[in-house]
Amino acid sequence: MDCGIFTSKTVLLFLSLVFWAAGAALAYVGAYMLRSYDSFDHFIQDKYTLIPAAIIIGVSVVMFIFGLVGCCATLRESKVGLSFFFLIIMLIFAAEVAALVFSFIYRGKISGDLERSMNDVFMKYDGQNAETRAVDYLQTEMQCCGVRNYTSWSNTTWFTSHNNTVPLSCCKNHTSTQCTGRLDQPDLLNVEGCEAKLNTFLQGVLGYAMLVILGFAVIKFFGMLSVCVITCKTGGRRSGYQPLYA
Repeated sequence: MDCGIFTSKTVLLFLSLVFWAAGAALAYVGAYMLRSYDSFDHFIQDKYTLIPAAIIIGVSVVMFIFGLVGCCATLRESKVGLSFFFLIIMLIFAAEVAALVFSFIYRGKISGDLERSMNDVFMKYDGQNAETRAVDYLQTEMQCCGVRNYTSWSNTTWFTSHNNTVPLSCCKNHTSTQCTGRLDQPDLLNVEGCEAKLNTFLQGVLGYAMLVILGFAVIKFFGMLSVCVITCKTGGRRSGYQPLYA
């Protein structure tokens, strides 16, 4: 068997089989992105940053369905099926490229909008409302305090109305009775700001998703190339599609 044909058929068969695994992996990545953003949605003003996650989940659903199509087309040696499979791969490849583009765009916008939206949320902190729960959760999970650093609280209404203290979620040990939230106790407080930590976390989530998308996009590219190789060689020298074991 021609080496190019054999390699192309192997790639296609492998590609059709890994569609399910790829779909599962992309679904996990998309869900992980949504869950990560949802945990800190009060601080993310631009909801369009969720577009890459939505695209990833949509692509994963399509991959689950059409993985079966590719497998059947390869096993049945169907030219029509392979042509359809090529179209599917091309559409998914285009969607993954779009997700990468959106990821690059919104990766830069996160840094620009985050500080402003966080300042708005921290200013609404009153110890009871939804913004309070969001801030406490952020400071506890990220082990941070304030927007830029722990002194940022001095510009809020909470600080001036509570004897110049920061919330207890800024304390390193929340169960300690020694931590009262006073700024003259920096050894008991998380002094690093939350904006830098949250930005690093969100950038990491987006970067992880971009690497996964890029990896699967490369696989799709070689899949399309394999279909082209088989089509060209079959049309020029063969009367039909040869089985993998021929």
